[in-house]
Amino acid sequence: MIKNLSSSREVKILAHQRCNMSVFKVRRVIDQIRGRSYEETLMILELMPYRASYPILKLVYSAAANANHNMGLNEADSFISEAKVNKGPIRKKLRPRARGRSYLIKKPACNITIVLKEKSKDQSTI
Repeated sequence: MIKNLSSSREVKILAHQRCNMSVFKVRRVIDQIRGRSYEETLMILELMPYRASYPILKLVYSAAANANHNMGLNEADSFISEAKVNKGPIRKKLRPRARGRSYLIKKPACNITIVLKEKSKDQSTI
């Protein structure tokens, strides 16, 4: 989904139910990249040892490709202005146990939102 604001241009990408892991595990990676430049984000995500890094890396790549193709934004001039993780649906499975009983297994999912913005001229001098 693409949004145009009056002062600056931004690209918003949303991953619905794509990340099949806990919100807390993804949030510790998202907190590291929020507010950083695009190139710095790629370096951080490639070197992080967490399993949540790869889906987030794919989302950042996709957001940058959408920004470049749809709006003509340069990837080098963009930064992550907003990154958030929300709780998604929980898949429930039954595992067979002794004496004909069953045990409930909960598989959490999460929704990831990443917004790329173009650096304005006054922000690049800071």
